[in-house]
Amino acid sequence: MTVSACTVNWNTRDHLRRCLESLRASEVEGGLEVIVVDNCSTDQSADMVRDEFPEALLIANDENRYYAAANNQAIARASGEYVALLNPDVVLPPRGLQMLCDFLSERPNTAAVAPKLVLPDGSTQRSVRGFPGPWEVLCEATLLSRIFPRSRLFARYWLPDYNYDEPRAVDQPMASCLVLRASELGELGGFDVDFPMFFNDVDLCYRLRARGRDIHLLPQVEVEHFHGAATRQVWKQMVRESNAGLLRFYAKHYRSTVPWAVYWPVVALIRAAGLVKWLVAPSRR
Repeated sequence: MTVSACTVNWNTRDHLRRCLESLRASEVEGGLEVIVVDNCSTDQSADMVRDEFPEALLIANDENRYYAAANNQAIARASGEYVALLNPDVVLPPRGLQMLCDFLSERPNTAAVAPKLVLPDGSTQRSVRGFPGPWEVLCEATLLSRIFPRSRLFARYWLPDYNYDEPRAVDQPMASCLVLRASELGELGGFDVDFPMFFNDVDLCYRLRARGRDIHLLPQVEVEHFHGAATRQVWKQMVRESNAGLLRFYAKHYRSTVPWAVYWPVVALIRAAGLVKWLVAPSRR
């Protein structure tokens, strides 16, 4: 197999169907393996995969193992040279996967490549960010990045001047559609399950970059993304999980290198900002 396409689903049956239809129509040289991990959905997603996509390998969990652990299940079963991590709410163009794999095959030092994500209304999703270091987190928690959204200084995390039509190396593209070398994933051990829902992809990209490996955005491939099809169903819980993920990421990668006089005040700001966001968040979005 050339490509193993892995997707983790939770109660997004109709989106998953469209994603799998686009995979079925994909033109991939050498073969395409499709692996679906269903996290105990209650909307008959698993039955839909069995009935309509018998060619897919279905792993039907009897509990919600969340994103990181479920993706590791899929990665462990993947036999392709490349692994495509896909959210179930994406739709790929027929030659998209092939173009992403070709890009990797031509660049030995590139470990991962992402397409340009396009929202259903045709607009470009701002899917590339920097890493959330102490300064970036400080600007987020104090709302400086929102007050000055075009500032290279205060909104550095969001890369306000990033050109999404230019192919270039990046720190962390969203893993809604991300193609990686299977060998790189194996050496990293897949996702860190200490990040069950959020910041697991940020952590993965951080570890790749720490190994001196490149990650690219390839805008010639456009992938439609419905964005948040699963998480918006339990938005208040996801706000809490996102803040917890940021705290874990910050502790894992900066606690031993940032002076305590900087580290702990930023931790306090993360917690305070997370509490405010949780209090004002609706149950569903």
